[in-house]
Amino acid sequence: MAAAPQQQQQQQPQQQPGLTVDQAKVVLAEVIKAFSSPENALRMEEARDNACNDMGKMLQFVLPVATQIQQEVIKSYGFSNDGEGVLKFARIVKAYEGQDPEIAAMSGKLKSMFLPPMTVPPHSSSISAS
Repeated sequence: MAAAPQQQQQQQPQQQPGLTVDQAKVVLAEVIKAFSSPENALRMEEARDNACNDMGKMLQFVLPVATQIQQEVIKSYGFSNDGEGVLKFARIVKAYEGQDPEIAAMSGKLKSMFLPPMTVPPHSSSISAS
């Protein structure tokens, strides 16, 4: 029985996906395309409607749908078919964002598909006015 955990440990590093810059671009493009499919666009729209621009509800409704859409694409590139796989993919993309402007732009486009735009309240003008 002690051999089984060792086999799992030995297999795990092989499952660790690593992407080159070019591969990351291909996968990002596929993920973005997946969000644009009519079925997924409808799923995202329904999730956004349920969230009503409430950040807590965005996490509850929108993020799981966005995660599932990404999982469907990235699993064929060796990522685990769960939230951890999406996090690993996001870390790889983040690492390449600083090196490659195309990846940075694609990453920004992907995030805009499921994250609400961040608006900074005008604190500085209200502080100086008071």
